Amino acid sequence: MLFINPNNLLFLDETVRNLNFHVPMWFTMISLLFISCINSILYLRTNKIKYDIIASRSAEVAVLFGLMGLATGSFWARFSWGDWWTDDYKLNGAAIGELMYLAYLILRNSVEDPGKRARLSSVYSIMAFPLFLVFAWILPKMAANSMHPGSGDTVGFNQYPLNNNLRMTFYPAVLGWILMGWWITSLQIRNKYITLKLESDED
Repeated sequence: MLFINPNNLLFLDETVRNLNFHVPMWFTMISLLFISCINSILYLRTNKIKYDIIASRSAEVAVLFGLMGLATGSFWARFSWGDWWTDDYKLNGAAIGELMYLAYLILRNSVEDPGKRARLSSVYSIMAFPLFLVFAWILPKMAANSMHPGSGDTVGFNQYPLNNNLRMTFYPAVLGWILMGWWITSLQIRNKYITLKLESDED
């Protein structure tokens, strides 16, 4: 049960600290999925393998951040709404989006031919990204009612009386998580390049 300090105007009380983790994780996921989509387009235009590598590794790391976003959101829901999961458009839309990209990873692993794998996954990525935005962002905002801030009939966090201390940590947290996500992605990209080089040397 959540005990709310009557002197604290923010109804989320102390659990609002999760704002520095949960929300930036989703921003990071969306940023990486955008990078994946752009590089998928570039691959289809140029057939250069480097774009497929960037697209696929960005999507992989994005899925990781999406899973962390779902986990932190579930914990937050438990202490704010009293349940681990609720029948909310935002939650269900985010889960559907995550499943779409898990299917993307399964598709890549199921195709052995590198060229065919790159083409299929590029087309999938280009189609999946706008659908992800629809399910996780647009439809929840159009919902008649919602418990999630910024969705349906609820106001966003910018309408809450967030104190300056929280703002001072939130915006750097968003930037920091996005940079961390890209750093992890860059390591994955370099690892793939090394693997390809070793394979070519063996041949």
